[in-house]
Amino acid sequence: MNSEEILELLKSVEGGKLTPEAAVERLKHLPFEDLDFAKVDHHRALRQGYAEVVFGKGKTPSQVAEIVRAMARHRESRQNILVTRADAKIFTAVRRVNRDAKLHPASGVITIERNKRITGKGTILIVSAGTSDTPVAEEALLTAQMMGNRVEHLYDVGVAGIHRLLEHRGMLIGARVIICIAGMEGALPSVVGGLVGVPVIAVPTSTGYGASFGGVAALLGMLNSCASNVTVVNIDNGFGAACVASCINRM
Repeated sequence: MNSEEILELLKSVEGGKLTPEAAVERLKHLPFEDLDFAKVDHHRALRQGYAEVVFGKGKTPSQVAEIVRAMARHRESRQNILVTRADAKIFTAVRRVNRDAKLHPASGVITIERNKRITGKGTILIVSAGTSDTPVAEEALLTAQMMGNRVEHLYDVGVAGIHRLLEHRGMLIGARVIICIAGMEGALPSVVGGLVGVPVIAVPTSTGYGASFGGVAALLGMLNSCASNVTVVNIDNGFGAACVASCINRM
């Protein structure tokens, strides 16, 4: 859809030929921007409530930078820009395109904050078992923040020292959605799920010794949780957990 077609659409609304709701439905399916190596979906936020996120791993620094450049050109949208699984080389390339870019080394996330508006109804609480799980927890925290949520966190409160978690029952009960991150045997989400009456999104991590099978042991443990309010995303997928939590928090 070009500018003339958009203008015609707006005139139809103005003249009463088209309802605002119908116009929004049409805008949801506007074309993407074709960069040859990538097709940037500028209207993801209109359809899903948050902008397209760039997965940095497997892309060259120049490719990520060009995608960010295309997204940043749409200033009127004021959507935050988020790059996950990035490294220092990708950050250097992105920083040349946008000086507001910030690298968060612990998680490998790059953020360009253009909108501080809170759209979530409550608080998303990030709970992680051990310090080794912090990179995944930070990815979830930053994603949730950039998607317009109030976010709090509890780190290093795993079942090996369960008293560290129980000391913060007020925070657990006060959250609207909880993202619970653990490696090893993945027991923490079941404990958290048994303490609260809200959705708990469990994230298995690849933290652990040989028999953890790179996070498969934690994944299977979480899938077999006896806490019925626990659901599970993929191994190390803090981003995916935050997306789901953000959707729940807007409902």
